[in-house]
Amino acid sequence: MSLVNLTINGKSVSVPKGSTILEAAKEVNVQIPNLCHLKMKEINMINQCASCRVCMVSAGRGLVPACGTLVKEGMDVQTNTKEALKARKNVVELLLSDHPQDCLVCEKNGNCELQSIAADLGIRKIRYKGEQSTSPKDTSTESIVKDHDKCILCRRCETMCNDIQSVGVLSGINRGFGTEVSTFFNSYLCETECTFCGQCIAVCPTGALTEVNNIPTVWNALNQKEKTVAVQVAPAVRVALGEEFGLEPGTITTGKMVSALKALGFKYVFDTNFSADLTILEEASEFLHRLKKGKNLPILTSCCPAWINFVEKNYPEFLNLPSSCKSPQEMFGAIAKNYFAPKVINIKPKDMYIVSVMPCVAKKYECSRTELGQEEVLDVDVSITTRELAKMIKEAGIDFLTLDEKDFDNPLGKSSGAADIFGTTGGVLEAALRTAYEWVTDKELADVNFTQVRGMEGIKEASIDIDGTIVNVCIASSLGNARKVMDEVKNGNSKYHIIEVMACPGGCIAGAGQPYHHGDYDVVKKRALGLYNIDRNKKLRKSHENPAIVALYDEFLGEPHGKVAHKFLHTHYFDKSLVYNVNNGECTCIKESDATV
Repeated sequence: MSLVNLTINGKSVSVPKGSTILEAAKEVNVQIPNLCHLKMKEINMINQCASCRVCMVSAGRGLVPACGTLVKEGMDVQTNTKEALKARKNVVELLLSDHPQDCLVCEKNGNCELQSIAADLGIRKIRYKGEQSTSPKDTSTESIVKDHDKCILCRRCETMCNDIQSVGVLSGINRGFGTEVSTFFNSYLCETECTFCGQCIAVCPTGALTEVNNIPTVWNALNQKEKTVAVQVAPAVRVALGEEFGLEPGTITTGKMVSALKALGFKYVFDTNFSADLTILEEASEFLHRLKKGKNLPILTSCCPAWINFVEKNYPEFLNLPSSCKSPQEMFGAIAKNYFAPKVINIKPKDMYIVSVMPCVAKKYECSRTELGQEEVLDVDVSITTRELAKMIKEAGIDFLTLDEKDFDNPLGKSSGAADIFGTTGGVLEAALRTAYEWVTDKELADVNFTQVRGMEGIKEASIDIDGTIVNVCIASSLGNARKVMDEVKNGNSKYHIIEVMACPGGCIAGAGQPYHHGDYDVVKKRALGLYNIDRNKKLRKSHENPAIVALYDEFLGEPHGKVAHKFLHTHYFDKSLVYNVNNGECTCIKESDATV
């Protein structure tokens, strides 16, 4: 490897040829502020457009952007000269001059990178006055709010949407002062191919892209006396929530989280892991039926709503391939309202209100899908993110760190370790294999750890021998990788029997509703390790051995993949390669054949 030698603030450093000044500075612990630059090698994302100019440093004859300037042999870099500091301050002041001054009420307050840099640079007033660009907010979806007035044109969202997710919704439009990162023809998000994965939110440094705030809706529900309000919590939440209270990423906060939810006023605190186990019984059964018949393969997992949305919009000819199983969030709502409510606590399904806490913003959209319910009663009423739960806990004045540990309520609170690993890429498939193997072979697994399907790689594959039958499996993490796998299916070159897809790179642990990782994927890896630790330390590690699930089938569902199970736990999908009408910000889908363009 060819190395380049240079000095940064008098410190000697040798870095590989092709490195930038910013990368070299990190090697000697020299911090250079930056806004547009974002490099996540784990998912092959590089946003290196050098557009913000906040990282200006002195090198050679003048100032250069550290993120976009390659090192040279013998280069002498100074990061804190008078000229460099003045240039940075001027750039940030110019950004602020065209930025709303509503930091106290901004959704990104406390997590805004522009806010942090302005504070570090000691900016206390805006010297530059002039016209501010203004655009209406896009609130057309249930998941994402787009506020261009807070955009600093860093292009991170564009890179994520185009290069990593391959959705291609966001791009630069217009010129000069009117430049925006927006949609084709500046359309509403709901009119586009957007899947609501929210990864644009995860990388946005300001409040230009945020989740729809459902906190007021949940507070309102908790104050309604006529409703019995229950909450379910996804597996990935318990290993990330603690970050909002200063704990190390991956810290398992399950017991304190349950205590906090009880303190907030929820009548019942349940675990989405219960329905994750339920999902495995239904999905594994469905797979074995398909495998036996040799039809509708490969089966595609259906737990991720952004992924399902992606298939409906991009591969409608393959809508026979996704599992018909509802996601664990929706299965839980269906069981809570149609089993627990009438048969356990003797109330009507419509009188039970289900809140979900998810690491995902697409789950907000999923709740609104009218086919996910019974007789106009939706399975899940509203979803909030991990971040929103943390805000509610803080708003209520609850001292999270000193809370006692409490258990989930039963019977919808018991789960296996297989359910916990749903939150990381490969986890759904591993959980399904544990059950499918024992069902097919009628033998007990000596080792339940299918390590072949673990890891952060974007596409993983393995061949599993199930009693002489070789099952080829694939795991795709991110929609860009999912597109590669689906194109192989489309071209007739796929060898797989099962394909697991999670829209977010790394899975739900890196969901767009999780605490911001600011591009540090070590944070995401620690969350994954936390989930595997929970699984490893549980006595119960196979979904089909969960006694609460066994009892549910005995008392209500009958048998996996049976008639009752299909009524409540399965769904259908739609061809969404459609045209949209928008009236007063409300999107309505119409078939292309009926659309007027």
